[in-house]
Amino acid sequence: MVQPGVEEKDDGCVEYDRGKARELCAAIRDYPNLVFEGHSTDYQTRYKLRELVEDGFGILNVGPALTYALREGLFALSYIEDALLPKEKRSNFRQVLDAAMVEEPKYWKNHYFGSAGEIALKREYSFSDRCRYYLANEKVRQSINMLMHNFDDGVPLNLLSQFMPIQYTAVRYGELENHPKALVLNRIENTIDDYLYATRQKELK
Repeated sequence: MVQPGVEEKDDGCVEYDRGKARELCAAIRDYPNLVFEGHSTDYQTRYKLRELVEDGFGILNVGPALTYALREGLFALSYIEDALLPKEKRSNFRQVLDAAMVEEPKYWKNHYFGSAGEIALKREYSFSDRCRYYLANEKVRQSINMLMHNFDDGVPLNLLSQFMPIQYTAVRYGELENHPKALVLNRIENTIDDYLYATRQKELK
């Protein structure tokens, strides 16, 4: 595993620059039985991911980008819930998740810095996605289950269009079931699609 000069930040990422990685990429040619694993390729565009593959990175390490997509999907449903349901029927997923993070800060306190407001924003939206460590928390799990149950009958299309436009289009085309689990999984698949493009999976089939 090597670091090809890419890294996520709280509100962005360092994009791959193949010019700066030229010497590193040349080194692997002396070892025909080895391939590079690119560390932390999260949030690179599909085109930068393809450049990494073309430059000899046979394995693209990805982590928080996938759980970030999961979090985006769950947050979208939570915002729809706020717009649609009375307070007593809501899961309050976003608030429950943040409360769990505040109660047990060990997974983020050494990663998020700034004012109280800046840290609160990072707990929810940082690309490093430290909130992924709290999804197994019992209260958070219960909240997710309630959130999903609230949309057992699907999401109204007008709100789906507002908060999950890519999934809305797929539902309208008949390519995706209007069910909360399917919607969230599809949001994760959007990120995976960039890696499939980078590794030319369609051409390999």
